[in-house]
Amino acid sequence: MAKPIVALVGRPNVGKSTLFNRLAGEMLAIVDDTPGTTRDRLFAEAEWNGVAFDIVDTGGIDPAAARAGREPLSIDSADFINEIRTQAELAIQESDAVLFLVDAISGVTPADREVAQILRRSQRLREGAPWPPIYLVVNKADSQSLRENTPEFYELGMGEPYAISAVHGTGTGDLLDDLVAAFPPQEEGVEDDSVKIAIVGKPNVGKSSLLNRLVGEERAIVSPIAGTTRDAIDTKIEVNGLPVTLIDTAGIRRRGKIEPGVEKYSVLRSMRAIERSDVALLMIDATTGITAQDAHIAGFILEAWKSTVVLVNKWDAIEKDNQTMQEFTTRIRQELNFMDYVPILFISAKSGQRVDQVLPTALRVQEERLVRLSTGQVNRLVQDAQEKHHPTSKSGKSLNIYYGTQVRSDPPTFLLFCNDPKLGHFSYVRYLENTFRKAYPFTGTPIRFVFKARG
Repeated sequence: MAKPIVALVGRPNVGKSTLFNRLAGEMLAIVDDTPGTTRDRLFAEAEWNGVAFDIVDTGGIDPAAARAGREPLSIDSADFINEIRTQAELAIQESDAVLFLVDAISGVTPADREVAQILRRSQRLREGAPWPPIYLVVNKADSQSLRENTPEFYELGMGEPYAISAVHGTGTGDLLDDLVAAFPPQEEGVEDDSVKIAIVGKPNVGKSSLLNRLVGEERAIVSPIAGTTRDAIDTKIEVNGLPVTLIDTAGIRRRGKIEPGVEKYSVLRSMRAIERSDVALLMIDATTGITAQDAHIAGFILEAWKSTVVLVNKWDAIEKDNQTMQEFTTRIRQELNFMDYVPILFISAKSGQRVDQVLPTALRVQEERLVRLSTGQVNRLVQDAQEKHHPTSKSGKSLNIYYGTQVRSDPPTFLLFCNDPKLGHFSYVRYLENTFRKAYPFTGTPIRFVFKARG
């Protein structure tokens, strides 16, 4: 069941990333320094009083601008107002709660007033109450005098301000108590044993065109305008008698209702679709090549431990020679080096080229996701791996894996009993993964290793 999503909204420099790190419990908002997956982190899991939820830092959802060297915008800039408007609108549409951050030191600014107006206008009623709930968070209230000045933020009309210090954690407990109490009860849905396949990708890569090809009818609006679709659409079909649910990461909407640039924040929508899926079809535009945003979405898929098929769409729209496909494949493997196990298909949703291979490949990947290795197979692989390459020592100690077993599938997860779990370095885990994949490929599917001290 999908966890509630909490969006952090506000102008720059109010401390969204600091609060993001505080709620996530670790320093995630700048980069993920895991080798091979360096990229901006935009979301993380959080938990309070036993309630799990996802947090999204909307302020960082367009990392390309920073990499392009764009100068910071003034809080009075019209461009900046458009930027925060798109953040606020999508946060209201896609999240279950919004944390609206302001700065206790700066006081109320014109940009704060603009965001407040947008949030209020965009709220909708659910059971007679405004939804989603919005919490006015006055950050950087590090001193008693600053906390005493928080009543000035009542001017924004967003209810009682919560005075906090994201740096020190002051006041966050009361905020989180009220936040998790407002989440709707998590009702158990009807059991659905269909294979759930999400179609994900940046705007205008052809997701809806592919959906229509796969279902054989005009199930979704198709338009060359980026962002024609808005909400997730579930389409039930059967493939050789097997029930399949196709999840489009967007849905039908009227044109002209979304401000330009809002699709930069489509991460929220992708997150929901990915979390609900078994297999994600990651679509890449052949005419632009793989981009940073494609890598971001791939990272979300990996972090959710979902299986993946990469689809290079619009393959009919580029000039090709006998080396083009291999060059594209090499570039994708380089950019998605943390996903070197995924199959790649070159398709055209418009002409139908190779579209007939998409669902069979996705279902084959789903089968790989459910594979179980016997305990004997696991231990032979572990023993062979250690004999060929024993872990290097750390502070005079080396990792010794005594035995292992597969404790679950979906995704395949292996529990390895060892002398000290802290000695399980990333590089050796990757070596173990490569060893396992040589014996059984687990095509398109991530595999997880969990180390546990024996006894």
